[in-house]
Amino acid sequence: MSGESEHSIARLIVGSERFEILVKPEKAWQMRQGAKIDIKEVMINNVIYKDAKKGLRASREALQKVFKTTDPYEVGKNIILRGEIQLTVKQRKELIENKRKQIITFISRNCVDAKTGLPIPPTRVELLLNEARVSIDPFKDVEEQALEIIKVLRTKIPIKISKIVLEIKAPPQYANRVCSLMPRYGEVLKSQWLNDGSWKGEVEIPAGLQLELLDRLNKMTHGSVEVKTISKS
Repeated sequence: MSGESEHSIARLIVGSERFEILVKPEKAWQMRQGAKIDIKEVMINNVIYKDAKKGLRASREALQKVFKTTDPYEVGKNIILRGEIQLTVKQRKELIENKRKQIITFISRNCVDAKTGLPIPPTRVELLLNEARVSIDPFKDVEEQALEIIKVLRTKIPIKISKIVLEIKAPPQYANRVCSLMPRYGEVLKSQWLNDGSWKGEVEIPAGLQLELLDRLNKMTHGSVEVKTISKS
């Protein structure tokens, strides 16, 4: 989102009672989808409204009757999880654009051109999305949407999800740093400390991240790292 001051109204209606809170829309949706987020980071303030636009607060009696508590944060969680979240056109547009960027990054990092075996740059992925007129759901999981979109993009180019296994050996003076870096890029399949203090391991990473990782390793070790390709899939 472009600004912390932007907010939405989350609303829950129970019988004749209406309860509203002011929330940060993206965080509210993340919480609704199961993300572990502190409710205090989601709610703009700790006020439970009967009508937020008019500034009318809900009564303590109504809160106690419906929620069995007057704790605004407990009530707020209930409203977010059980109610509806109102978005402005601008907010929805920004959420879609944000999710679109995440999907482009995911595809670029995890996919290659099946003919050439080369990664697909983000700019190329963006062009393909435009050509395919793919619609983005601002609240659907990035990976779930990306996997569906990849199926669509296969009608445009021979795209496939690809992974590569690399064997990496780092000299003693850089061994700790290289070893700790590996889990950020993929799954460490083998890890071995050698007698001279150097580290050797095998890591499976998205093929699209290979060039980025090699560049980072070379800069980190001043070119002294040894990297071999074990397999591609």
